[in-house]
Amino acid sequence: MAAKEIMFSFEARDRMLRGIDILANAVSVTLGPRGRNVAIGREHGAPRVTKDGVTVAREIELDNKFENMGAQMVREIATKTSHQAGDGTTTAVVLAHAIAREGAKAVAAGMNPMDLKRGIDLAVEAVVAELKNNATKVTSNVEIAQVGTISANGDREIGRCLADAMKRVGNDGVITVEDGTSLETELEFVEGMQFDRGYISPHFITNRAKMRVEMQDAYVLVSEKKLSSLSEILPLLEKVVQAGKPLLIIAEDVESEVMAALVVNKLRGALKVAAVKAPAYGNRRKAMLQDLALMTGGTVISEDLGIKLEHASLDMLGRTKKVMIDKANTTIVGGAERESIEARIAEIKLELAETTSDFDRENLQERLARLAGGVAVIRVGGATEVEVREKKDRIDDAMNATRAAVAEGILPGGGVALLRAGRALKKLKGSNEDQQVGIAIVRKAITWPARQIAINAGLEGSVVIAGILENDDNAYGYDAQSGVYADLVSKGIIDPAKVVRTALQGAASVAGLLIMTEAMVAEVPGPPPPELPGHEHHHHDMDLDF
Repeated sequence: MAAKEIMFSFEARDRMLRGIDILANAVSVTLGPRGRNVAIGREHGAPRVTKDGVTVAREIELDNKFENMGAQMVREIATKTSHQAGDGTTTAVVLAHAIAREGAKAVAAGMNPMDLKRGIDLAVEAVVAELKNNATKVTSNVEIAQVGTISANGDREIGRCLADAMKRVGNDGVITVEDGTSLETELEFVEGMQFDRGYISPHFITNRAKMRVEMQDAYVLVSEKKLSSLSEILPLLEKVVQAGKPLLIIAEDVESEVMAALVVNKLRGALKVAAVKAPAYGNRRKAMLQDLALMTGGTVISEDLGIKLEHASLDMLGRTKKVMIDKANTTIVGGAERESIEARIAEIKLELAETTSDFDRENLQERLARLAGGVAVIRVGGATEVEVREKKDRIDDAMNATRAAVAEGILPGGGVALLRAGRALKKLKGSNEDQQVGIAIVRKAITWPARQIAINAGLEGSVVIAGILENDDNAYGYDAQSGVYADLVSKGIIDPAKVVRTALQGAASVAGLLIMTEAMVAEVPGPPPPELPGHEHHHHDMDLDF
């Protein structure tokens, strides 16, 4: 076991805070309409230029193990906020930084960490209740476009694209983002389907930056049974390798022998493959597998239908233009002809009209939505690869934020919603003085997003906050883009309530951990391994390795 270095008390918190400072300072410059870009160096090729907070946070790794722990805690909350709400990562980092900084000072001054944490939790609860109270429901296409525009850093084209896509496929419909071939960003609707099963093994991932599998022009094997024996599937795999196409396997399960063979050949580059478990259970699963086979123009490999896997041929496999698989979902885009899908939709509608069971009705409606909804594809245009990549980051943010807005409503943007929610803390009382300090820490911290937006616009934060608070109207705030005080909601400067809530709750959670930390343990770095003598590179052929 490697030797460990241990740090205690003030010194431990100080090191952790230093790591948070470094990460927060790099991320916070991107906040607001006047936020700056961050250039991220690459080992090969041009640097990546982005204004996306979570992308910046993901790239930061510090030399010092203890400082890195602090940075990674905040990075984790940025990623979690992005995952849960789709936006607000920079706000979460700014809030976590503010609460952690003031909390560490209070602990150093001799206050009880437990009571400080209780005070912080009380304050966050009160602010969240106030945010929910102040939120306005989003219903119109125009409002959805406004939310998308804000989250895409003021790009109206992206906001309009997202609003049109959601209008067509529904608020929970599938929207994918791809590289375009022109300078313009275009919206297209294609046949497609999504189901709630992710990759069985992370070894299948092809896009490390987004932690997902992406395959183009792939075969799709839909099997009703468990893949337990390698000898059953080997003949089919050899045919797929000869055809030179990727393969998506959808099966009840994949046993370890088959899984090991698939992973080894994927890592060697002999076979582009990914496997996911079939969605749903029982008869519902059978129906969904039939739908998946239909969507891709393939056949369900099922012994009930007299088809054995070892006798399966390439023409029984479905085909799809694109497959995307993340930890939780699989999206299949483009496949069979529309006529066959329309026939299945008509069939399901007939069943719907005849069923008397609520459970069956729910399942049939879900299948209908999957088949009829299709997939909206946003093709991102740009003059250079760097520009397209940066735009894709912003569209991903904006798409998640618009969904969050539909879920929990909207609030005035520009950090104003948190600033106004501070009213809920005026009369809030903790059980003792230390809890009261915890409440005061949150009251100060929630001014920081508005303050940081002003700083990034080249202004004095406290002057801008004083200007906002002169007017009691909830929507009144500072428009950093135009440099004027105005009604932010009427100007389309809005934030999804879910984004603001998630950012605050996540920030308080991670800052609370720092306040409660009394010891840190890290590995002492060992000497680098010696170079191997006479190391040679061996080239593998492309045969399957079983």
